Amino acid sequence: MTIRTRFAPSPTGYLHVGGARTALFSWLYARKHGGQFILRIEDTDLERSTEESVNAILEGMTWLGLEYDEGPFYQTQRFERYKEVIALLIEQGNAYRCYCTKEQLEEMREQQRANKEKPRYDGRCRHLKTSSDTKQYVIRFKNPLEGTVIVKDIVRGNVEFQNSELDDLVIARPDGTPTYNLTVVVDDLDMGMTHVIRGDDHLNNSPRQINIFKALAVEPPIFAHLPMILGDDGARLSKRHGAVSVMSYRDEGFLPEALLNYLVRLGWSHGDQEIFSMDQMVQLFDLINVNKSASSFNTDKLLWLNQHYIKTSTAEHVAHHLSWHMDNKGVDTTQGPELVKVVELQQERAKTLVEMATNSLFFYQQVTEYNEKAARKNLSINSLSLLEDMQYRLSALAEWSAETIHIQIKECSEVSEVGMGKVAQPIRVAITGNTVSPPLDLTLELLGRERTLAAITLAKAWIKDNVKD
Repeated sequence: MTIRTRFAPSPTGYLHVGGARTALFSWLYARKHGGQFILRIEDTDLERSTEESVNAILEGMTWLGLEYDEGPFYQTQRFERYKEVIALLIEQGNAYRCYCTKEQLEEMREQQRANKEKPRYDGRCRHLKTSSDTKQYVIRFKNPLEGTVIVKDIVRGNVEFQNSELDDLVIARPDGTPTYNLTVVVDDLDMGMTHVIRGDDHLNNSPRQINIFKALAVEPPIFAHLPMILGDDGARLSKRHGAVSVMSYRDEGFLPEALLNYLVRLGWSHGDQEIFSMDQMVQLFDLINVNKSASSFNTDKLLWLNQHYIKTSTAEHVAHHLSWHMDNKGVDTTQGPELVKVVELQQERAKTLVEMATNSLFFYQQVTEYNEKAARKNLSINSLSLLEDMQYRLSALAEWSAETIHIQIKECSEVSEVGMGKVAQPIRVAITGNTVSPPLDLTLELLGRERTLAAITLAKAWIKDNVKD
């Protein structure tokens, strides 16, 4: 049997981290078993589905690198097929027209609540002998009245439901458009899904869908319902916990592999291992090791992973993702050193790409303002002579390299009888506007002679204009 899994989001918003984890687990399971992973856009909710949301989902999948073998398929392009199946169910006697009005249904539920019964459709149109084309109606699936439904679930084991607890669900609206539980079954049937991996909020839909599969004389797929993701306060993860959109994590400076590594550990584990390459994930992942209990999202842990991946990834890979952030800040990285070389200097120092981008602006933009505290401490009358000496030394260098620059800083320190930090920090503030940078000799080598000398000139002018003897 060829394993076929799918990710089937509704385009009613962004791709959130819960959906991304579902997509990841589905992708991993297919890849591990040499199967296929399919992307399906469930856009039958015409009022809430938007093209913007479709694009957000596709963009999120691309950024994460979760490539799909087939798709994206769109349910709105399959309405004729759903009509065929609905007609077949009616012909078989497994579906029927329901003429109940909203008022009748509400009255029915009120009476059931008054009788302390579970509000549900009572099947009053189930055995109608006549039909009408003038009255508005929906199509309901005729759910079995007796027996049980077993949901075979890899994560939760077998979950049993009583048919008597399931009412006759609507499978087509008054305008003829199909509903979720019908379209999902038809799609999973037509697309040959062997495994349906999704959030456990869909568990109650599974017995209804299994009964539709049985009515169509088809064996249902194997299910795996994933536990929900909670915020650090124990409540279901939502916007109030911070970013929940996948692309928000890109915007905040996370690498996609850091987010994927974090998501794979939300509900799944392999011993105490924390760091997983994509190849390791594919090799080690299995649904039988997914926990039943909910997992809590921990942003600090994600930051730790992100810092690890920034440090250990190739500079080319980090630069590829950093370039988006530099563009976002309006920085033209062609007007300065190669971005890969900047990354090589900054990799050990940044937790996020936003932080790296901010700390790398000086390589491409002349600093004209200084951090007030940094300037007050390091751009003083005493440092003016040191800057003048270093400007003379650096301008006279025959070879512009980290080694020759380091020698000049050391010699200036010795001649002036001050520590090397007293020489280095005014230069650092001059070129970065602050007191933090990679090693100064390497930084100046990459910045270049012209930009370095120009920055020192501006810093000297600032001292003369702002610092009194």
